[in-house]
Amino acid sequence: MKLMIKNFWMFFSLLLAVSLITACDDDDPGPVNEEELITTVNVTFTNQANAGDVVQASFVDLDGPGGNAPVITNPSLAANANYDVRVEFLNESETPAEDITEEVVEEGEEHQVFMIVTGGLNVTYSYGDQDASGNPIGVEGSITTGAASDGNLNLVLRHEPAKEAAGVSDGDITNAGGETDISVNFTVTIQ
Repeated sequence: MKLMIKNFWMFFSLLLAVSLITACDDDDPGPVNEEELITTVNVTFTNQANAGDVVQASFVDLDGPGGNAPVITNPSLAANANYDVRVEFLNESETPAEDITEEVVEEGEEHQVFMIVTGGLNVTYSYGDQDASGNPIGVEGSITTGAASDGNLNLVLRHEPAKEAAGVSDGDITNAGGETDISVNFTVTIQ
């Protein structure tokens, strides 16, 4: 009988210990920073030598990924010119539209815009803004155009890039890592 009581208490103690361990398990990882829906990307190019020469490029996909195709307005820039560049990210599925750009700037250390030039496009891009650590964000910058050419300008907003990785602060996305919030491909003409 003593053996049964002893086994009962051992079993009960083991059961209690398991219950306490699983009850203390914290499955709640804390608040999750949900990815924002970006339906619209506006890029404004302002000629530094002629403030009246303002070119707008835009990407609008009001129903988000999938569904209807986005509406893209591609830019045409003057040859051998310098343009100030301003990028705007919006969620126009809400009324009024939510300005995601503010969040990108406020969380600058967690975001970077990359301008990837391909297809023979004769432009160079330079960052014009920085996060609190002195690394680029890319909401503001400048583009210098060369001779007449055509090609693509792929604008990528990356969330949590490794800004200290090789080339990333110079605009090379190769080692950036992180997650892409949005990627837009503009066909650019320089004339």
